[in-house]
Amino acid sequence: MNVLKPLEYLTSERPLTVRRRVKWGECDPAGVVYTATFSDYVISAAELFYGALFGATPQRAKSEQAFGTPSRALSFDFIRSLRPDEEFDMTVRVADVRSRTYVLDITATTPQGETVFKALLTPVCVARPERRSIEIPAAFRQALLDYQRDCGGASAASLSEDETP
Repeated sequence: MNVLKPLEYLTSERPLTVRRRVKWGECDPAGVVYTATFSDYVISAAELFYGALFGATPQRAKSEQAFGTPSRALSFDFIRSLRPDEEFDMTVRVADVRSRTYVLDITATTPQGETVFKALLTPVCVARPERRSIEIPAAFRQALLDYQRDCGGASAASLSEDETP
């Protein structure tokens, strides 16, 4: 009996690397992943990143520490397509830490090392339920900076008020 590997699992925590298998339903009639599905892949990698960093997403933290992290910006550079049952790895790095936002650099590669896509996800920290932006909470900021240091992030932390990605 041929048993498929899990759909998604961690292969490394520092830097966080997620191995994922493409499902048939994520592909168009030509047999390639729908463009919009790549956003789901990136958000899933970000959620796993939060889980590895904190044991939960910021939204599920204790109520006195809970805050939201909706996406402010998301950009892609698509290098190659993916097909059903193909596996790929997404590696998450912290590219920048700003005053209210931070940038996650997520690079996807095949197991053989061929680049599939590069994405930049910029979440913004918000108070709940007001949905207003807030400074990145100190403990969260420190965890991001520690991870960035440990994994070789793309740039140094910036406290600039200019939140333009």
